[in-house]
Amino acid sequence: MTHAPDPRSDAAPRPDAATAVSGPGGSGAAGPTVGQVARRPRSLALLALALVIAAGFAALGQWQLARAVESGVVIERDTETALPLGTLAQPQGYVTDTSAGHMVTVQGSLVPGDFVVVSDRLNAGRTGAWVVGHLSITDDGSADPAPDALPASVPVALGWTATDDEAAAVATQLDAGDGSPTGVQEIVGRFLPSEQPEPPGEGQDPQRMTRLSTAALVNLWPGDAGDVYNGFIVASTPIAGLTAIDSPPPSEAVQLNWLNIFYAAEWAVFAVFAIVIWYRTVRDTWTREQPGYREDEDEDEDGDEDGDDPLPDGGRDEAVGAPRRGSRADADR
Repeated sequence: MTHAPDPRSDAAPRPDAATAVSGPGGSGAAGPTVGQVARRPRSLALLALALVIAAGFAALGQWQLARAVESGVVIERDTETALPLGTLAQPQGYVTDTSAGHMVTVQGSLVPGDFVVVSDRLNAGRTGAWVVGHLSITDDGSADPAPDALPASVPVALGWTATDDEAAAVATQLDAGDGSPTGVQEIVGRFLPSEQPEPPGEGQDPQRMTRLSTAALVNLWPGDAGDVYNGFIVASTPIAGLTAIDSPPPSEAVQLNWLNIFYAAEWAVFAVFAIVIWYRTVRDTWTREQPGYREDEDEDEDGDEDGDDPLPDGGRDEAVGAPRRGSRADADR
């Protein structure tokens, strides 16, 4: 009796355990560690480049931080020792940071008819008005002017009142020569930069002044004022009928430049990001060299999404139950 050959005897030998473990693309040997990949010459060269870039970003961040700190440094200066006005500023010249807010001395005479009222002036928290005079300078501490030159001028805030009417009454008396200081006198006070003029509000007197602008005063003074300082003096001692104007020393309080600090933080983030990019490069290299890694794994996943059949050859369609193309049933046919 003839026996059919056992088909199991012709079957291919089953893969051993080592082959099963290693996977379809693996060799069975352990891959390199992350540290080994990081110590390769190429990785070290990339690390050096990343460190150079990070150092550049860190230097830019330090520069921005230094700018922020520098703007917050308080530079103390003596503003309370009165100096001749001509040693700190010049007529028609700019008011510098050194001269602004400094106590000054100057000699001259107040010009009758040139007294004006400046409204909306705060004094110890109260709103009132200033009486401002025109000082024709005879000695400001600078070099002697030419004999035929007109004397320079500077506005002087002589005092404060609670209302505009009171200030106007005092200014009228001074214009008439009643109670106004006569002759050459010495004025001691704080020198401040000229203020920007402001047009009067709707319904207000167009001649009403709320800012002490030297340019506006020159247009109001009837005579030739000569060269005028681009600032005014707040007199320390008021004239009769007026209250002393509160004129504190300039504030030395400063704030840090937070915009520079923000930029410094940005550069720090960029420096860290350069190192992170290097680490990700090393990590990707290590991943690709691991046993069993296949570059087409992502492509297989994309194929599944496109509708490709993920089942191996020989599988059956559960919905129909028919053998799939390429199965052993097709081969037997």
